[in-house]
Amino acid sequence: MSHDTTVDSLHVSQWVDADAAEVYEFAADPANLGRWAAGLADPQLATAEVRFVEPNAFGVLDHVVTLPDGTRFYNPMRVIPAGLDRRGCEVVFTVRRVDGVTDEQFASDAAAVAADLATLRSLVEKDG
Repeated sequence: MSHDTTVDSLHVSQWVDADAAEVYEFAADPANLGRWAAGLADPQLATAEVRFVEPNAFGVLDHVVTLPDGTRFYNPMRVIPAGLDRRGCEVVFTVRRVDGVTDEQFASDAAAVAADLATLRSLVEKDG
């Protein structure tokens, strides 16, 4: 039995001049999601459920968004330290194309994620 498991994905990243643990803590806090994740601030998604992986020391912020109609999306996300004894980190979000999404929609999704990560960066750098 064989099936195609090919998935288009794009890694969108943003460097942040803040401690990785601080960025992780801010991004993982559900109370902050509406401040930096514009898509989740949309009134049509007000009842969407967002479930992050368990808190961890590795910067993994993978999460599942469940829409009101039950549709679920798995979103890989990481906060990666700049290095040992170095300030800063890179936030990486993997945008995955789902069935039926056009090239234009996929590019728009990636641009929206890039804007969200830029907002996250400015919020964390301002507060830090």
